Amino acid sequence: MKLDPIIVSLLDTDLYKFNMDQVIFHRHTDLCGQYYFKCRNKGVVFTPEMAAEINAQIDHLCTLRFRKEELDYLRSIRFIKNDYVEFLRLWHPIRDYVRAGLNKDGELEIVVDGPLFSAMQFEIYLLEIVNEVYFRMAYDYDKLRAAAGRKLDEKIKALNSTYTFKFAEFGCRRRLSREWQDVVVKRFITETRSCVGTSNVYLAMKYNITPIGTYAHEFVQMYQGIDKIPLAYTNYYAMKDWYAEYDGDNGTALTDTVTTDLFLLDFNRSMVNNYTGVRHDSGDPYEWGEKIIAHYEKFGVDPKTKLLLFSDSLDFDRAQKLYDYFKDRAKVSFGIGTFCTNDTDEEALNIVIKLQYVNGRPVAKLSDSPGKAMCRSEEYLEYLRRSVEFRLERESGV
Repeated sequence: MKLDPIIVSLLDTDLYKFNMDQVIFHRHTDLCGQYYFKCRNKGVVFTPEMAAEINAQIDHLCTLRFRKEELDYLRSIRFIKNDYVEFLRLWHPIRDYVRAGLNKDGELEIVVDGPLFSAMQFEIYLLEIVNEVYFRMAYDYDKLRAAAGRKLDEKIKALNSTYTFKFAEFGCRRRLSREWQDVVVKRFITETRSCVGTSNVYLAMKYNITPIGTYAHEFVQMYQGIDKIPLAYTNYYAMKDWYAEYDGDNGTALTDTVTTDLFLLDFNRSMVNNYTGVRHDSGDPYEWGEKIIAHYEKFGVDPKTKLLLFSDSLDFDRAQKLYDYFKDRAKVSFGIGTFCTNDTDEEALNIVIKLQYVNGRPVAKLSDSPGKAMCRSEEYLEYLRRSVEFRLERESGV
């Protein structure tokens, strides 16, 4: 089964890829990274035909270049700098950096290995490819599309009658298809007043809506690969570089890469004032929100002036409950992904591509949910945990 090209524009990715890459381009071009694919679902089978189609789609991806109108659009984003856009004029995905295929156990393996400023860009494109190939080849796509359409109708009706929160569409990485994400975003922005933007840069350009995103776990993880930075201080140096790059703009910090408790040690008075808010992506969201509000109050900052952005496995009911709980105490918004772009009668894939090595050294995400930790070296993961625990015990008495 030969599919049409899945990626047709290099803007068809999440905004935070450009945000993070700009910092790397200006400050860390010496870093090299290795990314590994993982499917967290049990019993999912990728066939040899799927693997062949995935490779064909990667081949096509690596023929793409940024078009003039796409580069001009990136320049129009207030915090994207002209020298970085000029770099993107020259940049393109390099096929030699990606290996994809089935291993001896029949599992899909994908490895991206190259300079970090280039390797990191593959993640979203590859997840979009894998997800669409799987659902088009494993199921009757028309039936999936019909189910997704029925559920979208119900969502839009509920957004206009029941729900009161605002959200951004964050569905690139696990979408049913490129075509379906386009439909979802268009209908949310034309038929409701609930959607404030999308993480998908191409669709933001197409529909003249706000592209939304700051940084991901990999941004903090990459500092674990820099020799001179102690492991338990990677959040500090990541936030410091981010603020230096964006001068207080584009300022929502992700808290859980090496646990939120450790993050808060580095989220000092200066950081609290400089960042517009924080993003939740693991652990109990209510406990997290209470902890963040208390932290703001400790520094005499009114939490109502700061944003709590929730983005962990949300649906509309969960988002509404969180909104009702926190709306009178802080600014509250949501990034909602799979529930928007791959809600059918079949289980969505829980697939990730995570940074695992930087300059040959293991790196890891601890998160606030133990099941979300991902590292190819158990020895390193334990060492990172001990480093975090030691600093917490020494500086906060936790």
